[in-house]
Amino acid sequence: MTKKRIVNLIIFLGLVGIEVLIALFVHDNFIRPFVGDVIVVAAVYYFVRIFFPVGVKWLALYVFIFATGLEFLQLWGVTRVLSFDNRFLQTLLGATFSVWDIVCYAVGCAVVGLVAWLTGRKHRRDKEILS
Repeated sequence: MTKKRIVNLIIFLGLVGIEVLIALFVHDNFIRPFVGDVIVVAAVYYFVRIFFPVGVKWLALYVFIFATGLEFLQLWGVTRVLSFDNRFLQTLLGATFSVWDIVCYAVGCAVVGLVAWLTGRKHRRDKEILS
């Protein structure tokens, strides 16, 4: 169990590192807005996996619902309603709604869900061979 937590922590930190590099050095119209949104939901997924390495079968779906909920909060102007003048909080929560963000979240969650399914399948197969 501890090994899974460490692996999830390493993956999470790697994804956050990539996000930081994108935020600091990439100022284009594809990587930053689209790939960054795909990676951010993967980072959230692996962050949760640090604390719950097994037993949350539909975690990728839950992360998608969470990210989509935050996106709709942007549509309703949550940063204006809560009077967030802090640039960091505006960046973290986002300030503008985009359907493309939701598409990117779906892609990112589909990828981590597929990876989880494939690795879980391999793990079950390996257990059967050893039995």
